[in-house]
Amino acid sequence: MDYAPQTDTELHEMLAAIGVESFEELIQAVPQDVRQQASAVPAGLTEPELLQLLERLAGRNRALTQVTSFLGAGCYQHLVPTVVDAIASRGEWLTPYTPYQAEASQGTLQAIYEFQTMVCELLRMELANASLYDGASSAAEAVVLALRATERPRILLSETVHPHVRQVIATYLSGAQAVIQEIPSVNGVTDLEALGRALRDDVAGLLLQHPNVFGCLEPMAQAADMTHRVGGLFMASVYPMSLGLVQPPGAYGADIAVGEGRCLGSPPAYGGPGLGLFATTQALLRRMPGRLSGCSVDAAGRRAFTLTLQTREQHIRRERATSNICTNQGWIMLRATIFLSLLGPEGLRELATRNAEKARYARERLLELPWISPGVDQPFFNEFMLRYDSSVAPETLNRKLAKQGILGGLALGPWYPTRAQETLWCVTEALGREAIDRTVETLRKLV
Repeated sequence: MDYAPQTDTELHEMLAAIGVESFEELIQAVPQDVRQQASAVPAGLTEPELLQLLERLAGRNRALTQVTSFLGAGCYQHLVPTVVDAIASRGEWLTPYTPYQAEASQGTLQAIYEFQTMVCELLRMELANASLYDGASSAAEAVVLALRATERPRILLSETVHPHVRQVIATYLSGAQAVIQEIPSVNGVTDLEALGRALRDDVAGLLLQHPNVFGCLEPMAQAADMTHRVGGLFMASVYPMSLGLVQPPGAYGADIAVGEGRCLGSPPAYGGPGLGLFATTQALLRRMPGRLSGCSVDAAGRRAFTLTLQTREQHIRRERATSNICTNQGWIMLRATIFLSLLGPEGLRELATRNAEKARYARERLLELPWISPGVDQPFFNEFMLRYDSSVAPETLNRKLAKQGILGGLALGPWYPTRAQETLWCVTEALGREAIDRTVETLRKLV
């Protein structure tokens, strides 16, 4: 049970026990600009007055239904069928979110089992777990698995992997005896020559993102073959919606496949919560993090579900634990299961095709503007890079677009300083051609 100090004396005793003299000293590592500021709510408000104030503050936000958004980079706006909300909001599903003791509910276990099955089919992998917190933690868990399975010290990451994912991996490994080496890119994709030089017999594994952070399709089959030749594990981080058109990880020999699954039936919702997809091969079953729901029969011979794998130290001997993750994003997992069951393979292919076609239409229209040129020349799914002339500042232009109700392409300069004039544009099925045409005409007037 969590404990909170009840008096100032107890607070000072707790602070002294951890070696600090004050609360301010405890949080000195937190930058001033991100600390919680004093409340702007005046004292003595009645409940109706407080509600009115909060509504006014909330009204300063704008929903994606009120703007035209070309933002992606890992958080995508996709249409969610109303039937997903209708089924997922039924009373039977009020408790599965992060279920701590899933074995208490046959319904929860069955939902997990169906989800695992669909993820295996989607990724074309042999095993999938009950989901993890988000795509970034799934990637980090994949790297940890590779280090343990191979007992090698070095991990290779392409610089085309999302910077936030690379940061999470670095945090995971900050206390481990492991070395992270980043592989440079050429023309928007991983440099295979540089990869070849980095691949030696001390490499535990290679992680590539497909499509990558620039929207480009990586040479996954070649990279997987090169990694396997030195005995390393190949890890693929994928965008699930692209798998209606793009080859799944199992098709090019991935040992571990991960991804952010929120796009499968859940809205962006301020960037979260996420849904970490994690799948692997049968050979790595006992090293897989999280938990696994299995199907069996009970004493009466009836179909029954049970947790067949739990890898947290709370459940098994600590030295055998593979992860401290003890739960899964149950409700987001449920929504993904409903979404995938509604679409099926043909529906997913049609949806992916619409994304790809609209993205190509948008790119062609945007390239009509004389100050815009292609960022790279590579195949892509529904995201693409554009380069602006030196006279146009991407972030300044985005602020002007925002005033017109348009969220323009993501400026890549803060992540990649050498790409200060490049932006990443994303187009999904949620955008119509009229919105794309209006954006082009707005840009024509602004610049």
